Formats: sequence, C-alpha cells, structure tokens
Amino acid sequence: MQKISAVIITFNEEKKITACLASLQGIADEIVVLDSFSSDKTPDICKQFGVKFYQQSWTGYGQQKNDAAAKASHDYILSLDADECLSPVLQKSLIELKKTDLAGVYRMNRLNNFYGYNLHHGNAYPDATNRLYNRRQVKWSLRKVHEFLELPASVGVTLLKGDILHKSKDTIQDHIAGINKYSTLSAEVYFENNKKGAFLKLLFSPAFTFLKAYFFRLGFLDGYTGFVVARINAQEVFLKYSKLLLLQKLNK
Repeated sequence: MQKISAVIITFNEEKKITACLASLQGIADEIVVLDSFSSDKTPDICKQFGVKFYQQSWTGYGQQKNDAAAKASHDYILSLDADECLSPVLQKSLIELKKTDLAGVYRMNRLNNFYGYNLHHGNAYPDATNRLYNRRQVKWSLRKVHEFLELPASVGVTLLKGDILHKSKDTIQDHIAGINKYSTLSAEVYFENNKKGAFLKLLFSPAFTFLKAYFFRLGFLDGYTGFVVARINAQEVFLKYSKLLLLQKLNK
C-alpha cells in the first residue's frame, strides 16, 4: 500500500484544527504540521494527535507549504488547510487509491461552508482543487495569494470522488475582513505583473462576478446565504481593482 503524508500549515487555528486532524486518522500515514508560532491552543491540539509538529516564521502561503512538504517522510503529499477536513466519501476514495500505484496529481472538489451553511451552487461549488501530489514532481507557486500547484505538462490530473469540507467563514464580519486582506494581496500581485485594464475591470467585473455566481451558476438555489456570498465576492473584485488602480496612480 502506497504511503501518504498529510501536510498542514497553521496559525491560531484552535477552533478548526481538531476536525481536520480527526478526518485524517486512518488515511494519512503521517501528519506534518508547520505552524507560524500560534499563540492559542493550536500546538497543544496538534501534539495530542501525535503529529510531526514544527514551527517557523511566516514565509508566504506557497513557500510555507513547500517547506512543510519538505519535512514529510513520504513523497506523496496530501495538502489540507487547517479549516478543511475530508468527507467520508473522500476518505474512502483515498483508502482505495492507496492500494494502487499513485501517478500524477489528484484533484478534489471542495464544499464550502459559509456562516454555518454548505453552499452547493454558485462559485462556491464544486471549487475543484489539486491537493494530492508527488513533491518530487510538483511545487506550490510563490504568489502572495491564491497559490497553486505548478504542474509540468507531463503530469496528469485525476478527480477523486468526495469533497474536502471547507469551514470557510463563520460570520459575515469574518468574510468581509477576509476579502479586504485578499483583495489587497491580489492587487499587489497584479501590479507586480503589470496588469492592465484595471478601470474597465473595475466597471464591469464586479457585476459579471455576481451575475455568474448567482444566476448562471445557480447560486440563488442556496437561498439567502448564496445571495450574500455572491454579493460579497463581487465586492472583493471591486476592491481588488480599486486598489490596483490606486497603486498604478501612486507609482506613475
């Protein structure tokens, strides 16, 4: 049976890390946690699960994940965020997969939970993401935000059955604070890459983002929560391009 190392990066995740670690029991052959010096009970909870626990200062999302993967004993890495856990169907898929010869990268759908509600439509689902990979073939990008696995053309991708259960935002306040942070980082990435057309994007992209999520991708079927999430996502796009325009003006 092929062995898998589960790898998680953490910072003050005491409210959510228990569910994450519990879902990996019997699935991962080891769990590696790289913590950024949490001040809450995250280290104690991790140690109760017998994980390999390390700490280092924050180096950015992608670099932190690469550094964590380098500390694993096995080449195949299952990367989870601390606010994510495996659904029973995905657990079963991974158990069956380990009986085979692993090859390439494995993709998983992500079921996002906002304010206590699972969203099955809109931009929130299926939200597929590559999470199981061979660290000798694949690395995380070093983008400031929305890091991704950089896949060589020769590496195939297989979608597994089941979902990563993502406990995203507990409250609207948390969600708004998050989009303020990530829109700033996204604007900086765009500016560094000389992104053009910010004003036109500012005018049209927020509306298109809402229409796509709420109507075209049936976000309205998720009721009130689907509407709020689509609206806040549109606001994130507005903030991203507003901040990009400001950066461009200030650096002329």
